[in-house]
Amino acid sequence: MLTFISYLAVILGILSALYILIDVIKNPQSMGIMNIVWPINGLYLGPLGIYAYWKIGRAKQTDHHDNVAENSDGGEMHGDKPRWQGVFVSTSHCSSGCAFGDAVGVPIVAMTGLTIAGSVLFSHYTVEFILAYLFGIFFQVFSIVPMSRKMGHEISWKKGLIKAIKADTFALIAFEVGMFGWMAIVHFYLFTEPPKPDTMTYWFMMQIAMILGTASSFPANWLLVQKGIKHSM
Repeated sequence: MLTFISYLAVILGILSALYILIDVIKNPQSMGIMNIVWPINGLYLGPLGIYAYWKIGRAKQTDHHDNVAENSDGGEMHGDKPRWQGVFVSTSHCSSGCAFGDAVGVPIVAMTGLTIAGSVLFSHYTVEFILAYLFGIFFQVFSIVPMSRKMGHEISWKKGLIKAIKADTFALIAFEVGMFGWMAIVHFYLFTEPPKPDTMTYWFMMQIAMILGTASSFPANWLLVQKGIKHSM
């Protein structure tokens, strides 16, 4: 039964990502990086990713970034979009970079047979954290610089990188706490023998881990937006 559920969840994730990808090709997002973010969200959120995309990402085809207003907390509001939606998009944007890095790290560890302190799990943690951080920062830079320029503030890519590190580090760590915490439970408690990366069960567990990572990073993103360190999207 678990194998069937795993296949169903993973296939739904792939189909959801393809559906969103086809739609963003036809209806590109105003911020280019979001054309990548939304399909990645579909991979682990599945139909919920499609719902979020239609409800928040594609609800209005107008350029929200041309209608940015400063709110009382120093964050930004786009038109009449509720703050939680803006923070959710910021969280999804951050999580997609982390999730992509984590997904890329899995086959690298599997193919190299890398272990740290005799543990495959620790090697996954290390490689995936590094890649998640790199992709997370990359995604963040490609939102900060275009967003700043849309607001009329010229900003260099170097300065954008510095701002991205400040904006994304705490949120990324919060994401990995949720994700790695779940994978530790999977590794040590749920299975007599932990599932391998060449099984659908493993990737289903990864989908759950990414969802929990997104949930654990939402409060961090809310705080960063409230403090003015990160922008609501």
